[in-house]
Amino acid sequence: MFKGSNVALVTPFKGDSLDEETYIKIINFHLENGTNGLVPAGTTGESPTLSHDEHEKVIELCIKEAKGKIPVIAGTGSNSTVEAISLTKHAEKAGADGALIVTPYYNKPTQEGLYAHYKAINDSCGIPIIIYNIPGRSVIDMSVDTMARLFELKNIVGVKDATGDLNRVDETFKKIGNEFIQLTGEDGLAFEYNKRGGVGCISVTANIAPKMCSDMQKFSKSNSKDELKIAEEIDKKLQPVHKSLFIESNPSPVKYAAKLIGLCDDNVRLPLVTVLETTKNEVKKALLSAELINEQ
Repeated sequence: MFKGSNVALVTPFKGDSLDEETYIKIINFHLENGTNGLVPAGTTGESPTLSHDEHEKVIELCIKEAKGKIPVIAGTGSNSTVEAISLTKHAEKAGADGALIVTPYYNKPTQEGLYAHYKAINDSCGIPIIIYNIPGRSVIDMSVDTMARLFELKNIVGVKDATGDLNRVDETFKKIGNEFIQLTGEDGLAFEYNKRGGVGCISVTANIAPKMCSDMQKFSKSNSKDELKIAEEIDKKLQPVHKSLFIESNPSPVKYAAKLIGLCDDNVRLPLVTVLETTKNEVKKALLSAELINEQ
């Protein structure tokens, strides 16, 4: 169910308020351009600064607008286990196909604490759970051994790996097997990740290049040499875009890129700020090179 290009959706704001009309437009943009799955209320969706009502609203709107056409993996993580359980229960009730749950940030739990956190959420819900392992933001790194233990539970189905370590694909495959879903959280590594046995990406770049990202994913898993070559060519074309979207903290650059393609405004909530002029220039240059915008 969870494979290919899954977009980590931006949350558009009008001023400081949730822009529901634009959000619905964004979802339809993905439905029309081959995106394989929608991930609302994640890091790219600015979940840390969404109120609980807004967090639930963006998940509900996404599920309603998707109409079951493609899977919705709701971001429901928190460094509070009780809060993560509450958000996951809400997503399940709203009709989400799965939940993306980040390792608890700031608390710095041990591997045993990580296991207990996910087990408590697993035991409280009935939808598939994808572990979101991102040491760069959470400080902690879930081990492959801990993931193997969690995979024995009824709802834990896979990982969004944002470690940046391609060897993790091989280690996880050897330890857990190919039924454990491995999605990368690193756009720049997506092609190589799939070559090593991964099955897709939860992508920032897909916000602005949905068809290119979904085509790259599709062709990267092909047995045809010609299609693999197409995937490699798309990947090379997108590399400058991937790089530009992380010059400053995500999602500020991708929101500026979304503004350039006419998708939404580039408003972000404090403590994030809109990108510097130098970053704007780099993002614009990358989008031009990938032919996502035209020279004006």
